[in-house]
Amino acid sequence: MNEKKQWYAVYTRPRWEKKIANQLRQNKIEAYCPLNKTWKKWADRKKLVYEPLFTSYVFVYVSESEKIAVKRINSKINFVYWIGKPAVIREEEIEAIKDLLSQFNNVKLEKADVNIHDKIKITNGALIFREGNVIEVQSKSVRVFLPSLGYHLIAEVDKSDIEVIDVVNKFNSTHMLQFR
Repeated sequence: MNEKKQWYAVYTRPRWEKKIANQLRQNKIEAYCPLNKTWKKWADRKKLVYEPLFTSYVFVYVSESEKIAVKRINSKINFVYWIGKPAVIREEEIEAIKDLLSQFNNVKLEKADVNIHDKIKITNGALIFREGNVIEVQSKSVRVFLPSLGYHLIAEVDKSDIEVIDVVNKFNSTHMLQFR
């Protein structure tokens, strides 16, 4: 029987990502631990090192029946859950990570609590209860498009003063992930 394989995120102990990926591969399970090339500087030298891009995560490409084999590798790992089921990672996302890491060094991750095109409601200030779409995300604020009176109003609003109503790409919204 040839079951369909999919990518899943596996949660590991911190600093065990490379070790778990190697154990998975030794057991004939396809695993991907995205490694970020970064320069580390010590007092006496500078060296290019490969660090996991995602702390405590490894991706596995397995069928439904192979999930048990993944958990047998090490009792300290488990699948990342989303809406009560192991989170499926799209092939395109894995390929995008691979492409990015092959072309760039020292890649940084930043948690996206608000994404461009998300629909939001303002919860504080002069524009309270107004709804709009995010058109730009900055470090502490977002620019919001507010359709009103036939004009396109664009306001810069502090992130603490908004509430997300509709997320455009729910998988990238990591607050939905659960660990089990």
